[in-house]
Amino acid sequence: MAFDHLLEFEKPVQLLENQIRELELASQVPNVDLSSEIQALRKKVDDLIKSTYENLTAWERVLLARHANRPHALDFINQLVPDFKELHGDRRFADDKSIVGGIGHWANQKVMVIGIEKGRKTQERVERNFGMPKPEGYRKALRLMNLAAQFSIPIVTLVDTPGAYPGIGAEERGQAQAIAENLEVMSSLPVPTISIILGEGGSGGALALAVTNKVFMMEYAIYSVISPESCASILWSDPKLAEKAANSLKLTAVQAKTFGVIDDIILEPQGGAHRDREKAIALLGNKVSEELNILLKQNVSSWIDQRFAKFRNIGNETIKLLT
Repeated sequence: MAFDHLLEFEKPVQLLENQIRELELASQVPNVDLSSEIQALRKKVDDLIKSTYENLTAWERVLLARHANRPHALDFINQLVPDFKELHGDRRFADDKSIVGGIGHWANQKVMVIGIEKGRKTQERVERNFGMPKPEGYRKALRLMNLAAQFSIPIVTLVDTPGAYPGIGAEERGQAQAIAENLEVMSSLPVPTISIILGEGGSGGALALAVTNKVFMMEYAIYSVISPESCASILWSDPKLAEKAANSLKLTAVQAKTFGVIDDIILEPQGGAHRDREKAIALLGNKVSEELNILLKQNVSSWIDQRFAKFRNIGNETIKLLT
């Protein structure tokens, strides 16, 4: 694990892991056996990680969902869809690089994969607009979904965004309409669809790619109608109260499943996906493959009816739980 982007609650774990590395170096000296001490520290690390991550607050989960080392959409695509062929542009205005989409094989099943990519290094993050799509991005996604429907190809979307880009230019080019069109078309696509919230699932910007037969969340992802900072700005005119807002937004994976917003949670490696990216990617890949196999045994009317019933009932389940 890289320690260049540590969160506050991760620091005690790092200290112990540093001690383990020091002991491992010391044990390389002839006639020095520190195996029992190393083993004891490793158990202590495991116990500390378990207790820490079982008791994370909502705000700590927000920070974890935004972790700089967390795997992004392209990390999943590159490992799970090795023959991925990217398709570009919305054929109207531009090619929004915050949305990546194309065709490839996911465990021998041809799929259309569409993901929101944040980027890592500063230049890439700027190029990807920090994972905030503009109208042309959503229209590109819509074009690719229609293409998949034309050729009867299942669709998998990978969502990781703080929200749709709120700039003046985006509004002038029809941001709200682009999102609304995606919601409408996705609800009636004649192919099986799956979406996964990888990190942040922010507002309509995330929902525009998540009106699918199955919606999953990574264990430490968040999914919310608004970001904690924006919520705090509206309610209390102070974005610094984001932690207070996070505790009220019901944005964790467990809460989303309880309210029927998602279908299931994809477990992450101990301590989060950023500690073992390959394992996290493999766990997600297996889950999607299993669900695709189930969905492909159904027919078009089943897929459409399932989506309608799923999203029609979300509010009803929430009311029951809150009353």
